[in-house]
Amino acid sequence: MKRPLWQSLLLLSLLTLTSVAQAATSLNVRVDKNPVMLGEELQLSVQVDEKVSSSAIDFSVLEKNFRLGPPSVSQSMQIINGQSSQSTIWQLSLFAKTTGNFEIPAFNVRGISSSPISIEVIPASQQTTDKQVLFIESSLSQTDLYVQQMVYYDVKIFFSGDLQRGSLSQPELPDTTIEQVGKDVEGTELVNGIRYQTITRRYSLIPQQSGSFTLDAPFFNGEMIDRNSSRYDYFAKTQTISAQGQAVEFQVKAMPVDFKGDWLVSELVALTEEWTPLSTTLVQGEPVTRTITLTAMDLADHQLPDLQINLPAGIKNYAEQPQAKKAERNGRIVAQKVFTSAVIATQSGELKLPAVRVPWWNSKTNQLAYAELPERTLTVTVNPNQTSQAPPAVAAVETPVSETAATPQVISDNRWQWNYLSGLLLLMWLLTAAVAVWGWLLPRSRMHTPATSAPQASEVKFNARRFKAACLANDHIVASQQLLRWASQQLDADIQQLPQLIKALPQSALRQETEKLAYQAYQAQQTPWLGTALFEAWAKYKHLQQVESPALLKPFYPK
Repeated sequence: MKRPLWQSLLLLSLLTLTSVAQAATSLNVRVDKNPVMLGEELQLSVQVDEKVSSSAIDFSVLEKNFRLGPPSVSQSMQIINGQSSQSTIWQLSLFAKTTGNFEIPAFNVRGISSSPISIEVIPASQQTTDKQVLFIESSLSQTDLYVQQMVYYDVKIFFSGDLQRGSLSQPELPDTTIEQVGKDVEGTELVNGIRYQTITRRYSLIPQQSGSFTLDAPFFNGEMIDRNSSRYDYFAKTQTISAQGQAVEFQVKAMPVDFKGDWLVSELVALTEEWTPLSTTLVQGEPVTRTITLTAMDLADHQLPDLQINLPAGIKNYAEQPQAKKAERNGRIVAQKVFTSAVIATQSGELKLPAVRVPWWNSKTNQLAYAELPERTLTVTVNPNQTSQAPPAVAAVETPVSETAATPQVISDNRWQWNYLSGLLLLMWLLTAAVAVWGWLLPRSRMHTPATSAPQASEVKFNARRFKAACLANDHIVASQQLLRWASQQLDADIQQLPQLIKALPQSALRQETEKLAYQAYQAQQTPWLGTALFEAWAKYKHLQQVESPALLKPFYPK
């Protein structure tokens, strides 16, 4: 039987009036315990007899004195004997930050206010973990330390059950560098006869100021499977769970006033040295690679200083940019700074390299210590190529001077000798002109020959020994040929002339010396060319291009 339209409209109007009449009439706030111990969870429940938005109450006013877990909001509606009732309930976990008396203020929803609640927070007692499903322990590796000393802060979560997900608060402290060390470590531990699963997270702390500091207690919030909600795991619900650890206090001392140098505080600082090739004898003019490694434990890589390396006269040093790195080993930070340089001895004999010394403060013994490389004596042998070429260069300079000085005397003594000398000079001039004409015609004839008739520069293998010998002998022609062969084979096959090589090279000593070499062929009056600088610049450039990057971390305890 169909209901008349007017009856349906009347019923709808009555339901509407009933819902309008049911406005909010009460707002109740309660806690599950009072007083509460520091570190113990306090459950706060707020209920209003109306269906309202989940954001109708702002709980941020509690953050001054409590850590808040995310609120859980539920809404319900009931109709009994034609009477409908609705409610909205907020539930959240509170953890007091300190002991004392605090107030949960009155909340207001649509003109209805609750009553404030006074909460007493007492110090935590030695409570057992017999009934605790999840709890946190936090600790600092050292509570009495120096400024800029690295210490480790461990936060360990103990739980029994199926933890689905969760988040741990990040430690924060003004004027302190805080970084996580490695990944979370999972394990198990027996506490009061109960087997707990554990998750440990480690942080490194480097305070930048002296004084007294307090790390706030860590806070964890997550979800765990509620085993009591269902007999089957597949249908089991999750329950929100929160826990708070303990605050940690520590003291930071200032740097000792009598410490000189860059401030380093650690348990171990070491200096090591390597030479490539490994030898105590150097050859004059030949580069070798010197690598000095500064290694420190419980220090960040940016804390390692640059080394002050003093070298004696007779040694040229071409240093690379230092490379600083760090890594985690067994939960501790190990930092290294590697100093690599090309060393070239410019004179023979014995050369003494002074000791390299780095002061640091031993945090274990609380005393000044030094990481040191001892003084080193190098024997530099004479380069045979430089020795064999030196006498001709001197003779070539002295011979024209002696002839020029003797010529006026010959002219004044004998006119016949003057005529003979004039004829000889004329003959030499004719021969020079003939050679010039032949030299002009020869390139033109080569232009008409097939490209395969003569090998290109790139087809001839570069000879490092010939290049070195040419530079030491100041032979710019052979040096140019060898340098172009090297460039075409190592840099770009299209490089056939020195201007092309100059464009291909970056701003460096090799580019400057190559420009000098190219200018040598265009001088009106030939001046002596010194090739030692070109070879040293080439050796440095080649070394910087070919040297391999050192390993991330070398053995911490050198053998």
